Amino acid sequence: MPLRLTSTFLALEDFKLIEHLPENPLAYIRAGEGLIGWGEAARLEARGPERILSLATKWRELAAGTGIDDSVNLPGSGLVAFGSMAFADDSNAVSALIVPKILIGVRDGRIWLTRVTNTSPGTDKGTDEGSAKDNAQDSEDPMEFWRRPATYRENPPINFVAGNQSAEGFKSSVEKAVAAITAGRLEKTVLARDMVGVLPAGFDIRSTLVRLAERFPTCWVYAVDGFFGASPELLVRVAHGQVSARVLAGTAARGTDPEVDAAIASALAASAKNTTEHAFAVDSLVQTLSPFCEHVDADPKPFSLALPNLWHLASDVHGVLRDEASVLDLAASLHPTAAVAGTPRLEAQKLISELEPFDRGRYAGPVGWIGADGDGEWAIGLRGAQIEGTPAGESVIRAFAGCGIVAGSEPEAELMETHLKFSTIREALS
Repeated sequence: MPLRLTSTFLALEDFKLIEHLPENPLAYIRAGEGLIGWGEAARLEARGPERILSLATKWRELAAGTGIDDSVNLPGSGLVAFGSMAFADDSNAVSALIVPKILIGVRDGRIWLTRVTNTSPGTDKGTDEGSAKDNAQDSEDPMEFWRRPATYRENPPINFVAGNQSAEGFKSSVEKAVAAITAGRLEKTVLARDMVGVLPAGFDIRSTLVRLAERFPTCWVYAVDGFFGASPELLVRVAHGQVSARVLAGTAARGTDPEVDAAIASALAASAKNTTEHAFAVDSLVQTLSPFCEHVDADPKPFSLALPNLWHLASDVHGVLRDEASVLDLAASLHPTAAVAGTPRLEAQKLISELEPFDRGRYAGPVGWIGADGDGEWAIGLRGAQIEGTPAGESVIRAFAGCGIVAGSEPEAELMETHLKFSTIREALS
């Protein structure tokens, strides 16, 4: 489907991206900057082991046939697709890239608008009129949603119950994983559990995204195709030949006062279990990036990253690309990282499929955006939930939380860590 687009600067005063979300938005926001989109001008889908590389190829073909008029020339202007990828090769969830009809971007105080039209024969409105995503706002004027702050509906509280993996089932899986590690089958795996809540009628995802953005300004707040959350972990960013990523592995709850909080952070940094888990994740990332880069540098030791409810051990990794490669090419190679799967990767993935009684869908998969030149930014889909339909016609929210399991892991402690991670979504929805 041939596309044509224009990107132009907007002159707007006191503009806050999070206050101008359209109904059912596409979103990728951090610290007040980022991208939001409305509608679908084009959609690319893939499944299976080669899903990310397949989408990378389809994206190159789409970009090559698109007429682009971009006077902005900033990361995120011009042709852009939001995307979300399934975690597992055999997942039933589709991996997708979505080009919005309208995109608003904010970077370094500059605001721009991108309009995309479909130039296929027989289309006179410049849009893909079959897009079901537009229905919620077609009764309004979608061309004006950035001119004034929107009013978002408040949602009633959502009651979550255990999904396919109960608390006791999770602890049993942790025990089995520790036994496999002790036996030398692998060094680390990551196990998750799920919780489910019924979606209220008239649910407005925008209210939840606002709470996530306000409470977690340093996280990547995302919403793509019903998958939404606030990820603290950058999978990969590519900009002008530079590659960057952030590894998180090792978690502790925040303290109730400054002295206790500082002691918790120090204990986390000194924990053999957590530092070992973190080192696995960093080494895995560096080894995977190395074939693509002239050189790769990682922080010599992790730093303590403070979120409102958690401490994480974090390391930043930087590299310089050796050959031309898109951000999706790198994401395909990096995913799944040791932070969300384990190490060795294939053995960890095999154990996950044995011990998790559910399909993760897009949880812990790449989520982000890509531009026409292949640059872009992708986080790992953590601290999130997926909106799903049921055979009975209900809509539900399925949330996920996981933990890294190593030789020193204790089932009860890992269960409590999932409670802490679930709190991100539960509080945003309450």
